[in-house]
Amino acid sequence: MVLQCLAPMLGGFQPHHPARDVKYHMKITMIGTGYVGLVSGACFADFGHDVVCVDKDAGKIAAIESGRMPIYEPGLDQLVGSNAAAGRLTFTTDVAAGVKGADAIFIAVGTPSRRGDGHADLSYVYAAAREIVEALDAPAVIVTKSTVPVGTGDEVERIARELRPDLDIQVVSNPEFLREGAAIGDFKRPDRVVVGTTGSERAIAVMSQIYRPLSLNQAPLMFTGRRTAELIKYAANAFLATKITFINEMADLCEAVGAQVQDVARGIGLDNRIGSKFLHAGPGYGGSCFPKDTLALVKTGQDYDTPVRIVETVVQVNDLRKRAMGRKIVKALGGDARGRTVALLGLTFKPNTDDMRDAPSIAIVQALEDAGAKVVAYDPEGMAVAAPMMPGVTMVGDAYEAAQGADALVLVTEWDIFRALDLKRLAASMAQKVLVDLRNIYPAAEAAEAGFALTRVGSQVA
Repeated sequence: MVLQCLAPMLGGFQPHHPARDVKYHMKITMIGTGYVGLVSGACFADFGHDVVCVDKDAGKIAAIESGRMPIYEPGLDQLVGSNAAAGRLTFTTDVAAGVKGADAIFIAVGTPSRRGDGHADLSYVYAAAREIVEALDAPAVIVTKSTVPVGTGDEVERIARELRPDLDIQVVSNPEFLREGAAIGDFKRPDRVVVGTTGSERAIAVMSQIYRPLSLNQAPLMFTGRRTAELIKYAANAFLATKITFINEMADLCEAVGAQVQDVARGIGLDNRIGSKFLHAGPGYGGSCFPKDTLALVKTGQDYDTPVRIVETVVQVNDLRKRAMGRKIVKALGGDARGRTVALLGLTFKPNTDDMRDAPSIAIVQALEDAGAKVVAYDPEGMAVAAPMMPGVTMVGDAYEAAQGADALVLVTEWDIFRALDLKRLAASMAQKVLVDLRNIYPAAEAAEAGFALTRVGSQVA
């Protein structure tokens, strides 16, 4: 069953029945082949739609067509390959060719934090909108998939009306809720699909048909006003970032009073009003979404003279926490890291991705190098991306090579490969047996049996 939650501004439409001129099989154009664009395009093709992915980077397009993905996402290479072979998924650098005959054109370009003021940089979105509109030769629905501040759809609509007043171009907001490392599963089995419109029956019909395959999974298709949809994405990410930051502050309090943060998290997470997700204490959040989206929400609140004080604090606390983890490692070394070797296991902001954007490891490395330490590191997928960001770090081939001769071993990212390491083998090769577990993976008894002095997050065990 498809759930339709229509905002009052839509005039209380009844559950929609597709217009007669909307077909079940859709032609979709995806502008951008990053995490969102490539995953979304491949998944839409897997639903049976015809999808053209457009990117200005000819080298990236050539690499994808040859089977080399520009990002690491489990299962993405097989998904792209099978749908390309079936003829449902094609790639081009030509926007005009890509949008020809399209029922819907999705904008999935980057919206990084703008230098100087922290606002979302919408230059790529607006540039894409202009190129799309200028290339259109028939009515179409333009869908903003990128994460954008409230009111962006209004500006895209203004651009469309200014450039092509002769065409019926509808602008829709359809924010993504994909987790890196689990993006394909999230797309095919979503908690919800949010679609924001200004009430256009045609836009609602097109979006309903695009997502019709998900009705088999009983995925709620939620229609709202366009501005509401834009805000939902920011509000969701800010709330999750707040949960992470809250449990990290509780971890610090646990260390001070002698409590155990994992038990605190479980105790509150069993309350179904709170839930257990995003209550894992660690070195702070990073990645492509939470840092820039919380900052953008803060800036939006300031612009509308309605400051979001809680989110402002979340941003500040998270930024400070990352470098604090570097000081935690120095403390585990007795307060002096000069001339010591610290081995980091994991560099990416989370497992199952090669994404290094705002990863806690960046601030940790900087703090350790400032303290005079030498840093070596191993990450299963992220070292090629991380190396230019950390020119002083020695990248090695596995966890055991990283530990060789090190004074401290630090678990930063909880890749599965790090969950069952031979601690005795690691300890035997190290100059000092210091283990700093920033993800609370290893029990104190197991670390002690291997001879490690253990430091955890949210616990006084050492």
